[in-house]
Amino acid sequence: MTVYDPAQVKVNPESWVREQATRYEESNGTEATDLQGSPCLLLDYQGRRTGDWRRTVLIYGRDGDDYLIVASKGGAPEHPKWFNSLVANPEVHLRVLGERFTARAEVLSPEEKARVWPHLVEVYGPYADYQKSTDRDIPVIRLTRV
Repeated sequence: MTVYDPAQVKVNPESWVREQATRYEESNGTEATDLQGSPCLLLDYQGRRTGDWRRTVLIYGRDGDDYLIVASKGGAPEHPKWFNSLVANPEVHLRVLGERFTARAEVLSPEEKARVWPHLVEVYGPYADYQKSTDRDIPVIRLTRV
């Protein structure tokens, strides 16, 4: 298990994610903070196999003081890799705009997901199509500041 150092986190290798995460981080949360008008955060999470810290960019919604993220992977038949890591290692680090803090990840129950899903579709409309295009239930994760 590696010690968390935000300067040493490995960024998702997909080019648009890497570029957006780099701009977001280097600007201290003043640039690259949205995707097509939807708000984004940086999620630093610990890999379930390697223990290495990794970073990705995710659209988020809010539920009170908590942040909500969606493990959609564009409606693919499998969960994104980061989701499995969150289940194994729920302590994460977030950058939301200029603020960095630790949070705990929790997968929402079907009832809680049903309650917040309309808000998440308002935040990012394609989520509705993603859910229709896959047989898997797309998880919603609550991130609570610790």
